[in-house]
Amino acid sequence: MHITLRQLEVFCEVLKSSSTTQASQILSLSQSAVSAALADLEAQLGVQLFDRVGKRLVINEYGRLLYPRALALLEQTREIEQLFREDHGALRLYASSTIGNYILPAMLAKYRRDYPDSPLDLSVGNSQDVINAVMDFRVDIGLIEGPCHVPELISQPWLDDVLVVFAAPDAALLQQPVSLSSLAKAPWILREKGSGTREIVDYLLLSHLPQFQMAMELGNSEAIKHAVRHGLGISCLSRRVIAEQLDNGTLVEIPLPAPLSSLKRSLYRIHHRQKHLSTALTHFLSYSPQ
Repeated sequence: MHITLRQLEVFCEVLKSSSTTQASQILSLSQSAVSAALADLEAQLGVQLFDRVGKRLVINEYGRLLYPRALALLEQTREIEQLFREDHGALRLYASSTIGNYILPAMLAKYRRDYPDSPLDLSVGNSQDVINAVMDFRVDIGLIEGPCHVPELISQPWLDDVLVVFAAPDAALLQQPVSLSSLAKAPWILREKGSGTREIVDYLLLSHLPQFQMAMELGNSEAIKHAVRHGLGISCLSRRVIAEQLDNGTLVEIPLPAPLSSLKRSLYRIHHRQKHLSTALTHFLSYSPQ
């Protein structure tokens, strides 16, 4: 068996476009050369990697089995080429909103100072968006606000974080000792379902308030901060998110009664089990987020 890197590259491009015509344009090859490379690869493996549906090529179970391994080999090859070009390679990151907006900027600044010419791509969404992107190999690594239990992904604790329940300084809740009952009666403004912060708040906090009052769900931490500041309710976000507002007094931390005295969580990094972690990614993860 003599599988070539070109055959694997052709296979991956055909998978992405479902067409030998488009793959040939991307690879600057003739369509016949692309078709021949794919046919040779299938002949060597003794299986078809795609089902032929009219003029379309639809990946089958054999193709899905090969794809992550082919990607890993091609990425390792590119890393070897970049190593001898003194190029630390591209980074493709996807982070949940708290991490992407409030933690990663400092890390990215440090990385950019050391590697100013390295390509860098950061996407921000909720935790489920991140998991989906890592599953589909659209990014190298994901950073999320809770553990991930998808078998195909490796999930590792990355950073400790503290959640804070907060309100406007003149909130009615603060005019008396805070209890579980008064917290349950207060209007809550929370992140949307699918958010890592919401998942942890549901587990650590709201499980103790089964009858709590939901005022609204918002998909953006900045929107939540403004809504709370204008007296529309109370909320719970990472201390990192509201640190500036706590310092200048536009928001205040609500002291929590037992058993809610501490709302600590771990932030996680995730990558696909078949994903090769490049030198560039290893360098990036070595930076402190502080």
